[in-house]
Amino acid sequence: MTEEQFSHYGVTIGLAAFIAFMLFIIWDLARKSQAGRFGTFVLFFVLAFGMLGFIVKSVLQWLWDIGP
Repeated sequence: MTEEQFSHYGVTIGLAAFIAFMLFIIWDLARKSQAGRFGTFVLFFVLAFGMLGFIVKSVLQWLWDIGP
């Protein structure tokens, strides 16, 4: 395994874990603030929108064979 492959997998796994942790934080915030269904939806939609963009970018790069 080359250094490039190792760093690619490390960043991918590390970012996936970080995104999962951020989703947990959003869920905990909604639960502690008693936001309700609509409030929880708004929190997830607004706060997770940037993460969704990153995931879509990664999927498109994989599908089109662009980048590492």
